[in-house]
Amino acid sequence: MPIRSAGILLYRQAPATPGGAPDGLQVWIAHMGGPFWARKDTHAWSIPKGEYADGEDPLAAALREFAEEMGTAAPEAEYRLLGEFRQSSGKLITAYAAQAEFAPEAINSNTFPLEWPKGSGKIQHYPEIDDARWFPEQEARLKLVKGQLPILDALLEDMAGSQTPA
Repeated sequence: MPIRSAGILLYRQAPATPGGAPDGLQVWIAHMGGPFWARKDTHAWSIPKGEYADGEDPLAAALREFAEEMGTAAPEAEYRLLGEFRQSSGKLITAYAAQAEFAPEAINSNTFPLEWPKGSGKIQHYPEIDDARWFPEQEARLKLVKGQLPILDALLEDMAGSQTPA
């Protein structure tokens, strides 16, 4: 049975620039914490997500994990299922999206223990997330881990489908 994870991809239409041109779609993504990701930026960001148990509601898990990683509850919004996405590790991510404004005063992520340096016997605690913010869709493509790019594509498809006249 694959490990299951659930996450949330928030999005918004950026405010118009002073010249009146819209900046376009932005997504809220998070930089992964810990020593492995510390000096990486390209393909080192993720949607806020976390594992959940069999029988647990994936949306409830996604909302819980968002709050744990951001230190602030996810905004009240209409969350839509984007689908399940298999990662190269075999993990399955159930992803939800919602259009919402989100601007926490700070990111206060939960932490995880890790032996660092490896083989030292010294256990240190690192934040799961050390940064999170809004990025334009094209920049987010360079920052998201490659296995999560299909989640961003699914958001764009979902948005295009919801704009189609009935």
